[in-house]
Order: sequence, then C-alpha cells, then structure tokens
Amino acid sequence: MMFKTETIDLALSAGARRVLDFLELTKPRVVLMVLVTAFVGFYLGADSEESLWRLVETLFGTALAAGGTLALNQFLERDADALMVRTRHRPLPDGRIQPTEALAFGVLLASAGLLILAFAVNAVSALVAASIMASYLFIYTPLKQKSAVCSVVGAVPGALPPVIGWGAARGELGAEAWVLFAILFLWQVPHTLAIARLWRDDFARAGIQFLPVVDVDGKSTGRQVICHCLALLVVSLTPTLIGMAGVLYFFAALLLGVGFFAFGISLAVSFSLPAARRLLAASLVYLPVLLVVMALDRVSL
Repeated sequence: MMFKTETIDLALSAGARRVLDFLELTKPRVVLMVLVTAFVGFYLGADSEESLWRLVETLFGTALAAGGTLALNQFLERDADALMVRTRHRPLPDGRIQPTEALAFGVLLASAGLLILAFAVNAVSALVAASIMASYLFIYTPLKQKSAVCSVVGAVPGALPPVIGWGAARGELGAEAWVLFAILFLWQVPHTLAIARLWRDDFARAGIQFLPVVDVDGKSTGRQVICHCLALLVVSLTPTLIGMAGVLYFFAALLLGVGFFAFGISLAVSFSLPAARRLLAASLVYLPVLLVVMALDRVSL
C-alpha cells in the first residue's frame, strides 16, 4: 500500500511539473503585460459598462493568442536558447518538453485565441492579434539572427496589444488606437536596448544581432535610446491634446517622460551595465504608471 501511494505521489508530482513546464512556454509575465496593455486599450475605447463580458472574452482570447505565440517563439528559438545562460534552462533546451509537443501546444493555443477573438469579439481584434503573431514569429524572430534593426521591428508587434483592446471595444481603429500604439512602440525600443546591453555577451554567444551586440562603443545605441525617449516624451502628451485624457495625465506624462529621458541619457553617456539596469528599471516603472494615470484620467469619447 505504501509503495502504491508513493507511486501515485510521484506520478502527480511529475504531472504537475509537466503542467508548469508548458505554462513556462507561454511566458506568463510577458502575457500579463500584454493583458494589461490590452485592458487599457479596451477601457479607453469602451463607451458603456455593458462591455464587461466582451472585455472578459477579449482578455481570454488575447491571453491564449499571446501565450501560443510565445510558445511558438520558443520552439523556433530553441537552438539559440540552448547557447545562452539566461535561457538554457527553459523547457525546450533543457529537454523537459519535446519540440513537437511545443509546436502542437503553441498552434493549439494561438488558434484558439484567434478563434475566440474572431467569433466572440470581432474581426478587428482578431486581425490585429493575427498581425502580431505573424510579424513576431516570421519577421522579428528570424531577423534577430541577421540585423540590428530587429529591435525596432520587434517593437511593432510588442506595441499592438492596446490596439487589440481598442478594436475589441469599438470595432474600428481610430487615431486614438494608434496613439496608444506609438507610445508603446517608442517605449519598447529603449526598454529592449537596455536588456540587450545587460545580456550583450549572452546574445552574442547565440548570434543574436541586437544593436548593443554589434555596436561595441555604444554610440549608435545611445543615439537610438535618446531619440526614442525624446520622441516618447512628446508623443505621450498627445492623449490630452486629442481629448483622450485630462490635464492630470498631461503633467504625469511630462514628469515621467523627463525622468525616463534622463535615464536614457545616462546610458548613452556611459553605456555601462549600471546605467542599463537603471534604464530597464525606469522603463518597468514608467509604462504601468503612465497607463494607470491615463486610465484614471480618461475622458469619454
């Protein structure tokens, strides 16, 4: 009896580990960020409280589509991940999940997410989600091995989740949706470059051509960071100017933007690891605070 109990416990433990490994393929923290930005896009675009159920359907479909896309990304990058210290213990390079399993899992999740968005929400949200999937997997992912422009290209699918939310709420994409896109796009470039500077040697080992990997002295990286931080400072004020948000948001965006720009200048000047860590930390504070204030100071359109 004791032997049977121990066997059952081991089987349950192994099953739980498998579930956690498949969950890890979806990169839950990244999915959470996607859902936060999609929620903000939906909330800003919604014109009634009757949209609650549609919001739930939107977030559920978006979560599945994002998780499936990220699982497929790990499938495509499993060989590169095996070469990097920060990723070599992921389920695929570590051998805990087989490539065919990851492929089937990713396709299933992504397809389910797109179908939910298309049939339960609307075609606009599904088309935006499909464009994220296609550009992330078939343009950005292979480009990482070929050109430093990948950081800018990768910022496109990364900036589209709030557009899913807006399209889900409105059934169309107005100027406001593209303002949200622009804010996330401009934020994402310095955020990604800070990460690339921190893990430059790791990325180089895997042949990934992020700008800090090929830009030895950091001058080009610094220019990109400064240009995008400055553009972000200007564009982030637009929601007030077009009537999406109020005056409180305007001054919060101005203050946050100046602070973020200062951290960007610091990295451009020194190109050091501490400066990259500070810029990364600043980026992780900047975006959620900006979006929260924008939602709190929303002006109904």
